[in-house]
Amino acid sequence: MKNVDHALQAPSGIQSFNNMQQQKTGKRTLILAIVVAALAAGFWFGWQPLKAIYFSGVPKELANPYVCIPTGANFEQVVTILKKQGIVKDEPGFRWLAGQMNYKKDKMRAGRFQIQPGWNNRELIQHLRTGEQAPVKLVLNNERLPEEIAGLVSHYIEADSLSLLAAFRNPAVLNALGWTPETLVTGFIPNTYEIYWNTDANGFLQRMKKENIAFWDKNNRRAKAKALGLTETEAYILASIVERETNYNPEKATIAGVYLNRLKIGMKLQADPTSVFATRDFTTRRVTEFHTSFDSPYNTYMYKGLPPGPISMAAIPTLDAVLNAEKHNYLYFCAKPDDSGTHAFAETFAAHKVNADRFQTWVRQTRGI
Repeated sequence: MKNVDHALQAPSGIQSFNNMQQQKTGKRTLILAIVVAALAAGFWFGWQPLKAIYFSGVPKELANPYVCIPTGANFEQVVTILKKQGIVKDEPGFRWLAGQMNYKKDKMRAGRFQIQPGWNNRELIQHLRTGEQAPVKLVLNNERLPEEIAGLVSHYIEADSLSLLAAFRNPAVLNALGWTPETLVTGFIPNTYEIYWNTDANGFLQRMKKENIAFWDKNNRRAKAKALGLTETEAYILASIVERETNYNPEKATIAGVYLNRLKIGMKLQADPTSVFATRDFTTRRVTEFHTSFDSPYNTYMYKGLPPGPISMAAIPTLDAVLNAEKHNYLYFCAKPDDSGTHAFAETFAAHKVNADRFQTWVRQTRGI
């Protein structure tokens, strides 16, 4: 019986062995799973930074490669701007890397930046943080009024038209630059200027002052104005009148000479553009008694000498025409009886009357006026 019992008990040892083997296999599988999970986690957490730094960034095509970040913008506002323009694709990656690169600030760096398509997030953040700004090309032509200039300039820089106009009318700001509200426009030399987009109103005026000084420093202009008995401001005011008298550059020096002759003898300038400016009737096609009799210090039909300020911005060719005014004895001029836009000049009122009658006859015959 003992042998039989022993035979019957033998398989229990085999079962125990099998259980041990299964336990070992299970442990190996668990360990392997843990290792695989750890490797996967390591890969994942290692890949995410790599992805955020090198494999995410700016699309290869951008509708607008320029981004403007306003003064005082916070990080959330910058992210919104970048997303709206389609510059950032991987927002979580961008946010993570911005924190790592110390780009997040309470007040972000302002300016206008050119973004290169295909940049990764690291290149994008580095450029926004320390890269050069992309200047705008501000074009000044021959606007008449400070309001017009403020409206024009506000399309190019961050300062809006209201802040610009407030600076234009602030005596303290203007006095520091050597201008008054009346002479402000003499500070603007029509030209194309490269300027940073995030320029404020005072910064714009400072830049114009710098450009104005540079203009008068060139080509002996200061000495030329002095030789004519004019200050730089007076030369600009006279040029603004010539600017509105004709678009024909070859005649500008001759017309400037007429007005200088009138100033020398104390004769009223009687410049039509000044009476138009006084009335602000800029759409008129004909100067009438309403204009010439309008009481304003800008109306040179009413008052002798130059008006208190320019009636327009004056282009560089016009300014130089005044500084190099033609020397002659003409005191009068009027439009020629044709569509050339040129003028007939005269030394005496009698000769001028003949020229004026010819023009009026031509107007009546061709235009029915």
